[in-house]
Amino acid sequence: MIDPQQHALLTPAEMAQADQAAIACGVPGATLMAAAGEAVAAAINARWSKRGVLVVCGPGNNGGDGFVVARCLRDQGWPVRLAMVGRLETLQGDAAWHAAQWTGTVEHELGADLLRDVGLVVDAVFGAGLSRAFDGPAAELLSAAHAQGVPICAVDMPSGVDGATGEVCGAAVAAELTVTFFRKKPGHLLLPGRALCGEMVLADIGISAEVLPDIAPRTFENDPTGWAPMFPWPQGSTHKYTRGHVLVSGGAVMTGAARLTALAAARIGAGLVTIACPQAAWPIYAASMLSIMVEPLADDSLAAALTDERRNVIVLGPGAGKGAATRQNVLAAAATGRALVLDADALSVFAGDADSLFSSLNGPCVLTPHEGEFARVFGGHRLDKLSRAKEAARRANAVIVLKGADTVVAAPDGRAAINANAPPWLATGGTGDVLAGMVAGLLAPGMPAFEAACAAVWMHGAAAALAGPGLIAEDLPGLLPRVLRQLHG
Repeated sequence: MIDPQQHALLTPAEMAQADQAAIACGVPGATLMAAAGEAVAAAINARWSKRGVLVVCGPGNNGGDGFVVARCLRDQGWPVRLAMVGRLETLQGDAAWHAAQWTGTVEHELGADLLRDVGLVVDAVFGAGLSRAFDGPAAELLSAAHAQGVPICAVDMPSGVDGATGEVCGAAVAAELTVTFFRKKPGHLLLPGRALCGEMVLADIGISAEVLPDIAPRTFENDPTGWAPMFPWPQGSTHKYTRGHVLVSGGAVMTGAARLTALAAARIGAGLVTIACPQAAWPIYAASMLSIMVEPLADDSLAAALTDERRNVIVLGPGAGKGAATRQNVLAAAATGRALVLDADALSVFAGDADSLFSSLNGPCVLTPHEGEFARVFGGHRLDKLSRAKEAARRANAVIVLKGADTVVAAPDGRAAINANAPPWLATGGTGDVLAGMVAGLLAPGMPAFEAACAAVWMHGAAAALAGPGLIAEDLPGLLPRVLRQLHG
């Protein structure tokens, strides 16, 4: 289980629970707000020289944070102007108290003239708990600042970005720096929110991690601390059979996909890997694979290859084709009850008939769709990405790896991890085939499905980062030993 003390992601509602729990434990809300504003001011001082700064405050607690920021920066010698959305008398509670400590002018006309002689804007209009579309004069002011090249520091979340989903509500302007508190929100990692946050700073404002067990967060940032304790490192008594045997179904035409999958499974930890392929394609596979066994099939059926029960993980889909044989092979593999990794064509062949697939699954299963394949199997985009992945995992009773620059890994029990280390170099053909093999290679020696998927996704990103620009899919398996050495160290 991922340690909730470290990389938990809190929805705005859960963050409100954390605030209230801290207050109940004796930390006044005004003290938390002061610490938040001071943390933003410290982050600003660490990144920018003193210059004219405009702090734009909203009508809620985010605005209260802004008043603290303004006061701190002014006391530190910054020329500060403060503008507010709404009227001072509408502020309540801690925000009202901190606003009362501000002795300077409060501007209410949010025109572009406020940007005169300003070299930094602090966006403290709306935080992560956005309840309505962001528009109007405040949105126009931030947009004008961005257009003029004035850097923006966002308090908690760029205004207009939903902290729970990363989606934009109305308008949103990119920040160069976002300072958030206690724990990140899903919207800090999910696109497009992540792209709008700029550099992220997570500040300690005095909330104890002891409040987390009662909140029981179910979403996490994908990080090795969550799955490293379960990583299946070989021990002194380990041999190739105890490390598991991955069976990869090889297609007759697109032979590169299965070969990438097989090589990745072997590199990451499977003791044995076999590609089962049509007889006519056997020479292609056999001539190009050295450490991978290749088994010819008399026809398109995988049945003969499934008779060896030592083959404890089966991968179907990469290069398989969308014909009836692929569908039958998936159902036959599912009937064995062994661990499955289903990707690409193995998912697409169930478009319009997903329940036939889901009802057949009776063992550990990881589905690795990209957005197009996900839509074919699970339907249109009715929900945000995190919610869609969680709902799909529950419906399929399988681990879902919903791929993308912000890959989400979701388990049937409601856990989810959002990945944030994937570089753009992964946007090239075949990298998904490698990922499917990596998941299988970790399932083979017995790593639990959710943790195996999380580990594979993170290591996939780490390998791609090592490759850098110019990456092609076949580079990735060869880079895995470097990633493995780093993890082992």
